[in-house]
Amino acid sequence: MTDNTTLETSAEDLLWPRYDGPEDLAAIEAVPLEARGLPDSTYALLVRAATRWPERTAITVLPDAARWREPLRRSYSELLADVHRYANLLHELGVRRTDAVALIAPNCAELIPATLAAQLAGIAAPINGGLSHEHVAELLRRSGARVLIAAGSELAPETWNAACELAAQGLLDALLVLRPTAAPEPSPTLPGIDGLRVGYLDTLAAEQDSSRFRGAPPTASDLAALFHTGGTTGVPKLAAHRHSGEVSNAWMIAANSMLDERSVVFAALPLFHVNALVVTLLAPLFRGQPVVWAGPLGYRDFTLYAEFWNIVAHYRIATMSAVPTVYAVLAQCPIDTDITSLRYAMVGASPLPLAVRENFQLHTGVTLVEGYGLTEATCATARSFPDAPRPGAVGQRMPYQQVAVVRTAEDGVWETLPAGETGVLVISGPTIFAGYVTGRDDHGHRLDGLGTVVDGWLSTGDLAHIDDAGFIHLHGRAKDLIIRGGHNIDPASIEDALLSHPLVSAAGAVGRPDVHAGEVPVAYVALTAGAEVAEAELVAWAAERVHERAAAPKTVTILDALPVTDVGKPYKLGLRADATRRELLDALADTTGVADIAAAVQDGAIVATVVLNPDADSATAEAILSRYAIDARIEVRQ
Repeated sequence: MTDNTTLETSAEDLLWPRYDGPEDLAAIEAVPLEARGLPDSTYALLVRAATRWPERTAITVLPDAARWREPLRRSYSELLADVHRYANLLHELGVRRTDAVALIAPNCAELIPATLAAQLAGIAAPINGGLSHEHVAELLRRSGARVLIAAGSELAPETWNAACELAAQGLLDALLVLRPTAAPEPSPTLPGIDGLRVGYLDTLAAEQDSSRFRGAPPTASDLAALFHTGGTTGVPKLAAHRHSGEVSNAWMIAANSMLDERSVVFAALPLFHVNALVVTLLAPLFRGQPVVWAGPLGYRDFTLYAEFWNIVAHYRIATMSAVPTVYAVLAQCPIDTDITSLRYAMVGASPLPLAVRENFQLHTGVTLVEGYGLTEATCATARSFPDAPRPGAVGQRMPYQQVAVVRTAEDGVWETLPAGETGVLVISGPTIFAGYVTGRDDHGHRLDGLGTVVDGWLSTGDLAHIDDAGFIHLHGRAKDLIIRGGHNIDPASIEDALLSHPLVSAAGAVGRPDVHAGEVPVAYVALTAGAEVAEAELVAWAAERVHERAAAPKTVTILDALPVTDVGKPYKLGLRADATRRELLDALADTTGVADIAAAVQDGAIVATVVLNPDADSATAEAILSRYAIDARIEVRQ
């Protein structure tokens, strides 16, 4: 007879290979992923955690940064019970396996089990409440969600107002309301909306069975979530994740020998972003790690920075995940407590300036570990190693994911490039998404890769090279290339030159329209706190340090802060729009009757609008605009 303890130990050995450094990758992949016994779904992953560690604290949720000493805690068994109650309520409301459940709320204690419950009963569709009303409505239509879990007036008044407007438009059948973490009683009375079931999620689910889910649990191939991708170029796309992709990616992150079951994770990114879901919710379930969740504003709560190091010391935080701008601020926050529990800090979403890395590590003694990923590959594709730094690289590919660099031949076929050559980064493996939502029928969502997936390989749209050791080095977005007279200029080379200036904290280079060369490089920078430097000095600084004369920026504009998306990624389209406006201001400066010039992003393209007075020299304006390869429109002011 086989000893059950021996079987369990053997399974654990397969689940947790040694993964300390880049040299471990080959040995990990010698065992097929299918042999490692991963759970079939995110629900099965939670059940596994609740069965193994029922009384261990799963989540510690701070009401807000100021009240970080007054958290709400839930054990793994309590978290599973909440998920069962919420999922059973959704099932009662008619949600089935192919139905989406939309969630629009800042992070709070109820949103965590609500997200997992949506993946159990149907498909979770988290939406950024900061998107325009039109975008939110369109994402609801695309997802097909008729049940919305949304923040109430106490938690996020603007989100609540938007949810009521969506309900009034007939887009919903049920509106389930979330309250702030540890909210006081009684709860505010909710308005009645004709034809709609409205109520507080926790109250409506109170009498539901907490011991099991009454429906059929999801399988590995079922859809788990629909994540919108960015939202900076027209209405965002909806990328579909399978349970197998989320679970396998969570395991790749959890299979980190530097952290054990006692390692406390800090979470402050919004749950509408894949990093928050996969890195700080699903991955800790594998080892039963406790997660401390920041309040609803996350890293946007200014009070958090004043209290951050006290939070790290009190909760013994071992690791965290954030974007570079967060670490730039933390590098200036005084430390007067013991933060030795913090083993390392993960950084991603946008390039990490060398000055930010050096300032943070010098200030804290904590290593910044870069990573790389994208929503269409579930979340994380590459990771770095604290004890094996490789300057300039975002990391080595994760186990069971394959990466390559390609260029497109004249016949449209991808040609793989050798190590060291720059091209477009492509990825394959178990984490590749199921496709973008293009419609819905009786069988569920219609999905299509829309040209991004070829023979199982996903084009990231990122320019990169892979070195001889298999580490990925990024060189910006392919679509961000500045094309000057047919010559391709990598904006990263300009940004790196400017970031080497001691007073520059952030830099972005884009193409500015030019009548002779098509476009010329210009740059935008933000300075370190209190710094002053002339723009002309920065132009000269960059010109001396770029690798080619053509890449020297024509202008450098100083901004208080560079535009970013809601998850901290650089918003190059905003800079391109500003560069277009500035060029047209110069070009039309001597034209009579020009009242206003604007440039905006519309469906991913820059559209310039020139407003003329009735007595303007419109013929001259039209002639000047026709010299540019841009979408420019003339409006006459009445």
